[in-house]
Amino acid sequence: MSSNKSFRFTPIIIALSVVIGILIGTFYAKHRSGNRLGIINGTNNKLTALLRVIDEQYVDTVNMHELIEEAMPQILGELDPHSTYIPAKDLEIVNSELEASFGGIGIQFTIQHDTIHVNSVIPGGPSEKVGLMAGDRIVAVDDSIFVGKIVTNERAMRKLKGPKGTDVRIGVKRFGERDLLSFDIVRGDIPQNSVDAAYMINEDFGYIQISKFARKTHVELLSALAVLKHLNCKGVIIDLRGNTGGFMEAAIRMVNEFLPEGQLIVYTKGRKYPRANELANGTGSCKDMPMVVLIDESSASASEIFAGAIQDNDRGMLVGRRSFGKGLVQQPIEFSDGSAIRLTIARYYTPSGRSIQRPYNKGKDADYEMDLLNRYEHGEFFSRDSIKVDENLRYYTGLGRPVYGGGGIMPDIFVPQDTTNITTYLRSVLNRGLTLQFSFQYTDQNRKKLSEYTDEESLLGYLKSQGVIEQFVQYADSKGIKRRNILIQKSYSLLERNVYGNIIYNMLGRENYIKYFNKTDITVLKALELLKTGQAYPQAPAKEEEVLVTENDEETEKRTAQANTPTENPVLRLYA
Repeated sequence: MSSNKSFRFTPIIIALSVVIGILIGTFYAKHRSGNRLGIINGTNNKLTALLRVIDEQYVDTVNMHELIEEAMPQILGELDPHSTYIPAKDLEIVNSELEASFGGIGIQFTIQHDTIHVNSVIPGGPSEKVGLMAGDRIVAVDDSIFVGKIVTNERAMRKLKGPKGTDVRIGVKRFGERDLLSFDIVRGDIPQNSVDAAYMINEDFGYIQISKFARKTHVELLSALAVLKHLNCKGVIIDLRGNTGGFMEAAIRMVNEFLPEGQLIVYTKGRKYPRANELANGTGSCKDMPMVVLIDESSASASEIFAGAIQDNDRGMLVGRRSFGKGLVQQPIEFSDGSAIRLTIARYYTPSGRSIQRPYNKGKDADYEMDLLNRYEHGEFFSRDSIKVDENLRYYTGLGRPVYGGGGIMPDIFVPQDTTNITTYLRSVLNRGLTLQFSFQYTDQNRKKLSEYTDEESLLGYLKSQGVIEQFVQYADSKGIKRRNILIQKSYSLLERNVYGNIIYNMLGRENYIKYFNKTDITVLKALELLKTGQAYPQAPAKEEEVLVTENDEETEKRTAQANTPTENPVLRLYA
């Protein structure tokens, strides 16, 4: 009888033993692993779980902040080439590039020989008010010596920029002065312009160069157009070469100035963003003005929105070389620690329906990053025949002209980069930065005399009478680049362009520098020719044919000797 009772309780005893065994096993598993299983399996956020495990259990002490900072770019890099992470220390600088103004002392400077050189003083700015002058060398900031290897572009801007109303004391070495000069400067709002030049290139036609699409670029464009119209401008060249983009909204507002009501400017769409069309509202100030747009391999993003809208609507001619090919839209998202990401949320499409984003592979894509170098090596900068288009991505403008997606915007008229008169001597002096260094030195030593000339033409006339190029050749020889008379003679016009151009920049600013270069710039000259001959408006194909670009005419080819030639890798001219 008792044995039967024991048998009846056996299953219960076994079950309780199993439960107790599981509980004990779980306890020891948690105890030995720091609750690892509970963290990994108990949350959907695997990344957060991983960081917690590393923080709690990794064999060595880990700086979790640094680990996260290093991981963020890697994570975004797995998405696309343009989703990026911006650390808090860099965000202000990145954002300020597209703002209308910044807090600073009001100078433009470069760093030469580990010293800040003041190229120009912004009129009406804080530095001009206290007597700072172009040519001054800043050697101390806030009573501390600031020269040598510690002087970098980033450090210089951090030292000189700052909130409006704050003070900074700088020590200056001035040419002709024995003692160090000291200036107490109260920082102010310093305007940033994105329209670098706006002038009448001849009696009938104007020229506008836009370096970026910033917050106030549309306002600057309106002002420039108003000035040109007052001078009876009958057509305009819009130069977007080297313009890497900016605010999409700025590009849309600017294109609106040139399109009639109802024409599509651009549309965007993404996985979480339905298609959104941007249409011209008919209030543009130049809807009927002939125009030519200049682009090259560095024209990207907002520049391509502008150029694509003009081309697809047959509003004007595009001249130059194939653009960069960025058709992705980034949304800025900031974190509480002051850092931010630029996350791709949509693609944009030109009015014909093409995406001009060039192909990429998710994650690190060496071919994408090296695309411009690959284009150069494949000969694309020199011949239109080397440009390969995808026939599956053919679209048509309103007039039926074929255009292509999948890799930037093809210009209507292709202008090759010219290598005529480039010699090993020229490459040597440019690669060493000698034309730039000599120009700074020459400007400093002759600033009083050079200041007598207030326009580009008169200053250029003076320089040509002074044997400046011979002085440069002697300077280069003293720096180890031996005189090579035959090569110098072959590259003489290019040496003049670089040396004279830099001196003009130092004395008269960027617009006069641009005026000087434009006189022999084959792309500008081709655009001017189109305006003069009434060919700024595209024409419908006479018959069904696939004309991608138009070759330069014979007369134009002869002028390439002085055009599109390499200039020195410029030392950054920065503002503070």
